Amino acid sequence: MIERKTYFSPLDANDLRFFFRYEQANARTEYLPHSHPWGQAIFVRCNVLQMQVAGERLLTPTAIPIWIPPDVEHASYNHRQAHFHTLNIAASLCDGLPERACLLKVSPVVQTIIEDCAARKLLHPVSSPDWRLCEVLLDQLRLAEVQQSYLPTSRDKYLAPVLEALEQDPADNRSLAQWAQRVYTTERTLSRRCRSELGMAFSEWRQRLRFLHAISLLEQGKSVQEAALALGYSSASAMIVMFQQQSGTTPERYRQRALT
Repeated sequence: MIERKTYFSPLDANDLRFFFRYEQANARTEYLPHSHPWGQAIFVRCNVLQMQVAGERLLTPTAIPIWIPPDVEHASYNHRQAHFHTLNIAASLCDGLPERACLLKVSPVVQTIIEDCAARKLLHPVSSPDWRLCEVLLDQLRLAEVQQSYLPTSRDKYLAPVLEALEQDPADNRSLAQWAQRVYTTERTLSRRCRSELGMAFSEWRQRLRFLHAISLLEQGKSVQEAALALGYSSASAMIVMFQQQSGTTPERYRQRALT
């Protein structure tokens, strides 16, 4: 049985400039394609959020919200338990925000304000201090660096089968040269396709993939050593370096926070 807990403003959303939504959904919960006349900044609290927005896949870990402009159709299916907070912004206030769905690399102050509002179950601002906090959030979102996807995909005939195979088995340690040989091209060609199609080097893409899987393993209660071995690392220290580069914290600290 699918269970979903939602804290949502009881007022007519169309009458609000800002309102918040806090949701917890069990694994295998589906959100069918829909749109709404306000913009949304969706902050995932645990695991990884994957959405289909305007025919494209957007996937993000914690700390990098997904931005969905007003009237843009989106859907999602949660393979694992989902816990996320949503800041909803009236269309009249969305000027200066991206016109396409994307990820926003926000400052720590944004996360702090969102967590404060969630702790108080704030549904919409009423007091002057809360109105000011919402204005700060809006300013910070407008200043945030835009990312098209944390883990982009490609339909390129050489690159797509490599990415698909690695998503199935992130512990596969084959080099770019070995993957190029497998898809009947050269290492130079495959490297060039990574840059043009993904906007990053092959090594960076694989590191991000492993980071996303590391998050999932740690939230399942796996130790850092167990997660490292499951992801193809020869030692926990190598995974720790990768995790710190991607998140700014150690996997053990993340694990302890996720399990509390």
